[in-house]
Amino acid sequence: MLVGERMTRNPVTITQDVGIEDALKIMRDNSIRRLPVLDKKGKLVGIVSDKDLLYASPSPATSLSVHELHYLLSKLTVKQVMSSPVITVTEYTPLEEAARIMVDNKIGGLPVMRNDKVVGIITETDMFKIFLEMLGARKRGVRLSLLVPEAKGVLAELTAEIARLGGNIISLGTFYGEDPTTAEITVKVEEVSKEELLKALQGIAVEILDVREV
Repeated sequence: MLVGERMTRNPVTITQDVGIEDALKIMRDNSIRRLPVLDKKGKLVGIVSDKDLLYASPSPATSLSVHELHYLLSKLTVKQVMSSPVITVTEYTPLEEAARIMVDNKIGGLPVMRNDKVVGIITETDMFKIFLEMLGARKRGVRLSLLVPEAKGVLAELTAEIARLGGNIISLGTFYGEDPTTAEITVKVEEVSKEELLKALQGIAVEILDVREV
């Protein structure tokens, strides 16, 4: 799956000369937490988050008067608090690569570029929704986590056993095991009982980590 399939298209953007109070209002009105920042020619020059704007605001404990606060805030613009340069991706970036970029750089969103134009944005919220789908979180079934040998053919053996039982795999994920010799598999299956599934897969597993009906 690629970024272009799950990004928010035509995202709300802002120019760098907008005041931070106005920027915060735009975020609140659109229920978003970050805004790509464009120059007057429409070129991406930065990105600003709600945290950037809130941290730039004076502390509630300040001794300044209300009028002084409003004066200071009116002088602050997005250009002064935005992050620049911006890390971006394209519509053809794999989702897992976009997620890796976010984690490695400790950022919550990536503008999506087509040549020099911002055509979308992919955020941590989008990634969480994809994670829910991948693990079948909104569907009922038997969820089983097991530790298996890190070896060729193990996954094929596991799925063949589920097929033999007449089960339908809702989701299946593979994760790092306790050491390089093992891997953890989490699978959710429907149309088969917990007891049948557990009995059938015990011979494949090094250890059954968890089993439940969800």
